[in-house]
Amino acid sequence: MVDLVHKNHVLISVFSRFGISLGFGDKTIREICQEKKIDLQFFLEIVNSFLDHDYFPREQLKSFPIRLIVDYLTKTHHEYLTKTIPEIESVISGREGICYKDKEHNFLMNTFFQEYKDELITHIKREDEQVFPYALEVEQCYLQKKSAESLPDKFRDYTISRYLQEHDDVEEKLFDLKNIIIKYLPPPKNPRLCYRVIVLLFNLEKDMNDHSRIEEKVFVPKVAMMEKVIRRKNSRQ
Repeated sequence: MVDLVHKNHVLISVFSRFGISLGFGDKTIREICQEKKIDLQFFLEIVNSFLDHDYFPREQLKSFPIRLIVDYLTKTHHEYLTKTIPEIESVISGREGICYKDKEHNFLMNTFFQEYKDELITHIKREDEQVFPYALEVEQCYLQKKSAESLPDKFRDYTISRYLQEHDDVEEKLFDLKNIIIKYLPPPKNPRLCYRVIVLLFNLEKDMNDHSRIEEKVFVPKVAMMEKVIRRKNSRQ
């Protein structure tokens, strides 16, 4: 397990989403997964996709239950809201010093970040409160060989394609925020602090890109497949 951290320290945040903390000694990946009751193969596929950007086991990940995928995505959301965003906000807000000599530029950077934060919270809330519960209900119907009529009323007219239509590009907005700092704001008064902000934003962007790949290439196609089956049952009745 230690070797994984040495290969890529970013995996520490991935570990936390599985409930794995540092201090695991010489335990192997298998031992830790058994101890934490983690699906070993699912854990390995997620880790490998982070270690190698060219490696993305779309078909393998689709073989796992939606509940496993949703649990991972939900915990990632929780990490963004409770750790990643507050850390960036602490630096940008000036609690650790100011990046720019002119107060107006510090205010602008903070304003742009707050706008991005609000959009991200809205995006996450929609997925956590509507999309993921819908996917779990679809999976239940699919596994129990029931039709879409068995879905709760609030999900009866919802489809995963509707989610894709509503899926806003928060990664693009994050890129815009980075570009404002790098390209348009003046040279900072505190370069080291400003550099820290940029590094944190780049790290978040990379993590969110990986997160979106799982949503768009694994989660959505799997739900769409099950959705098609249970809605086909309706037409036969």
